[in-house]
Amino acid sequence: MDVLRPPLITIGGRVYRKNLIQEQAFPHEEEEDFCTGPGDCADEPCDAFVVEETERGFQCRVEAPSPFYKYIIGKKGETKKRLETETRTSISIPKPGVEGEIVITGQQRSGVISARTRIDVLLDSFRKKQPFTHFLSFALNQPAIQEKFLQFKEEVLEKCSKDHGVSSSLFQNPAKLHLTLGTLVLLNEQEIQKACDLLQRCKEDFVDQITGGQPLTVEVAGVEYMNDDPAMTDVLYAKVHMKDGSDRLQMVADQLVERFVASGLMLKEWDRVKLHATVMNTLFRKDPTEERNNTMTGKSSFKERESFNGQNILKLFENFHFGEVQLDSVRLSQRFSSDASGYYATSGQLCFS
Repeated sequence: MDVLRPPLITIGGRVYRKNLIQEQAFPHEEEEDFCTGPGDCADEPCDAFVVEETERGFQCRVEAPSPFYKYIIGKKGETKKRLETETRTSISIPKPGVEGEIVITGQQRSGVISARTRIDVLLDSFRKKQPFTHFLSFALNQPAIQEKFLQFKEEVLEKCSKDHGVSSSLFQNPAKLHLTLGTLVLLNEQEIQKACDLLQRCKEDFVDQITGGQPLTVEVAGVEYMNDDPAMTDVLYAKVHMKDGSDRLQMVADQLVERFVASGLMLKEWDRVKLHATVMNTLFRKDPTEERNNTMTGKSSFKERESFNGQNILKLFENFHFGEVQLDSVRLSQRFSSDASGYYATSGQLCFS
């Protein structure tokens, strides 16, 4: 049959094309049996987590930060009771504020696995609703960059202050200029340590190879806006690129985020990291005490923002040169914090050299 000239069939006075449908046969593929017996794992593969056999049946332990205990317990203990009843298990939860493990016990292995799976789903759901506590960052707050940023701020206010929405409250804190790679929700010391350990493994696995154990020389120059209409700008950022023209900075950023996402410590948001240094943000206008992070800071919707007209800024400062910076580390930075230099407090660090 010529696929470009399929035969025509008339049915009920209408003419239809008869298209060729080729079915592929998979001789080695067998039909799956979805029936599960009383001892099977209906909710989760049995090897997804460790289930120990005890004298009284089976047991499984779940690591969870203490702020999540209340979600598993529920109002007046209703969530916990329902889980125990439906899975025929007993769930032991540490006291509020005490870091420990949730222990699930039951006579049937399938029941313990079902309870564990449901708790994991609850924990994952609640974690996604938490505001981020930490983020991976490259610090850009070297004195030369700060000085040029303050010059940029002064000139913008001098030349564009009459443009709609432009005010001094929109500008980033120069001590906290940075590139954000990705955000994390770390709710206890164990989770922070896990993130720190992963940073060091990343250094050994690929960062040293990409950087050659040397700082990356980056140029910060030019400005760009985030949204579609420059007349209604919410975020204005400085562009960054490697001085040698390579993509090594992008490679480090993308591979770090990929590794953190795979570990479950970070949620995947984009296919690749958008390397940018926020210099103006309408979120800062609403609350001057709000940390000067980036577009992911807070959960305010764009509808709540008062945008500014960035057309003149983009035209006048299109090629503004903020300077060069030597990036020598990736920091695990703590939100709503400051160190002695004014930058975010560092919970962990991956040093290139």
